[in-house]
Amino acid sequence: MASPSPSPSPSPSRLTRPPVPMKLHISNRQKLLSSLRRHLSDSSLPLHGFVFLQGGEEQTRYDTDHIELFRQESYFAYLFGVVEPGFYGAIDIASGKSILFAPRLPADYAVWLGEIKPLTYFKEKYKVSMVFYTDEIAEVLQNEYQESNKSLLFLLHGLNTDSDNYSKPAEFQGIDKFETDLTTLHPILTECRVIKSDLELALIQFANDISSEAHVEDQVGVFLLPCGDITVEMSFLNRHCSYTCICATGGNSSVLHYGHAAAPNDRTLQDGDMALLDMGAEYNFYGSDITCSFPVNGKFTSDQSLIYNAVLDAHNAVIAAMKPGVRWTDMHKLAEKIILESLRRGGILVGNVDDMMVERAGAVFMPHGLGHFLGIDTHDPGGYSKGMERPKEPGLKSLRTIRELQEGMVITVEPGCYFIDALLVPAMENSNTARFFNREAIRRFQGFGGVRIESDVHVTATGCKNLTSCPREVQEIEAVMAGAPWPPDKVSIYSALHFHNQKKISGFVVQTPNLEMMEILQC
Repeated sequence: MASPSPSPSPSPSRLTRPPVPMKLHISNRQKLLSSLRRHLSDSSLPLHGFVFLQGGEEQTRYDTDHIELFRQESYFAYLFGVVEPGFYGAIDIASGKSILFAPRLPADYAVWLGEIKPLTYFKEKYKVSMVFYTDEIAEVLQNEYQESNKSLLFLLHGLNTDSDNYSKPAEFQGIDKFETDLTTLHPILTECRVIKSDLELALIQFANDISSEAHVEDQVGVFLLPCGDITVEMSFLNRHCSYTCICATGGNSSVLHYGHAAAPNDRTLQDGDMALLDMGAEYNFYGSDITCSFPVNGKFTSDQSLIYNAVLDAHNAVIAAMKPGVRWTDMHKLAEKIILESLRRGGILVGNVDDMMVERAGAVFMPHGLGHFLGIDTHDPGGYSKGMERPKEPGLKSLRTIRELQEGMVITVEPGCYFIDALLVPAMENSNTARFFNREAIRRFQGFGGVRIESDVHVTATGCKNLTSCPREVQEIEAVMAGAPWPPDKVSIYSALHFHNQKKISGFVVQTPNLEMMEILQC
């Protein structure tokens, strides 16, 4: 590989950060109160007590004093917008008053970590009714509510159906003096998060805009190629990624959650590889989740085009069909069927596609679900509400939701087609599915990896809106990799950088030690 060419001066993003008014979190609290009061009234229960949540705590790396980068617990962030650790929050159900409890910091905090803010600072910053210290929780809540000997606290405790983990109910010294309810709050608050407000959508849109720009222009996201390896840093403004980035090439792009410690983003790029980059930035808690697939040398082969277009057709068909009332399970099956039809036309599969659907052959090539809710968490909760059962069939059992779409939902659309030996070999040996596979063609795709195309989509009253803006068509991708601007009607900030010598391009941006200057590596 030759030495890097001269690097361009860094350019700022064309995007302007939207404001983040505390009105967003005030409206989230009001939404919860309305839903909770309605539930209590319908259940003939009194409208009293407190919603009470514990925020996140800073964590150190094992037994060291190295503090990991703190990110607020998501339900707490949704209701209060607090970025600092160690807080608690309460909402009086009867009056609607909101109360924050801040940790009482030691004097030497000011020496090592900066100014100790007064309580009035947090009251103004987070637009709550009152602020006290955490060692005053029991006294304050008892004083605020004196209609009975014991105040009632609605604590957050429930199952996250994406992770199979339970949310942690708040704990504090003196909680034994209160009555607690562990069942009411979680399903109501989770359902509040499913439907996004206009204020939330503005932040999700910006996270998408900045991530789309990063995918295309290599700006906010910085692609690293030390010794040909790939890692990606997608942090923006508040230093958080929405999730651990997946940056796979070649056969690694068939590893669905590639990029973990046992399979790090470390494969040297090879001419002829497909790349699969799954990256998303977070902005003020709200995230994005975008995947782009493309040939690392800038030109699709016929086989790469076949698989890529199969996935793109499924992606586009699902978005065209999305609207309120549509079942997500049907969208998953639509994507499967389109991919299977494309593989049959391409000679990879043989036989009747409807028969393949009955035998769940689509799950061999797309074992994951079609998409998931997106918001403050990459896998936002609420996919399975009470009474919903997860399907048991291959592929369908991986669906993160089976709900009907509703206006205001934000959900990812991410069909994929992968050549995974662990799935292909058993399917070709199974008497029910063996007849569908052209073994010679399958051998041709060994080591190919896979393709995924992922966009974040907002369900509107009459259809949906794609919040993601990346080149998707084959000709668009090849043009952008050859130096064309994106979007096509705007001047690219890197329009002067043309990827000449296309047949031997490695073609990614390298991060230099000062995190500012970038260079293009070429063969």
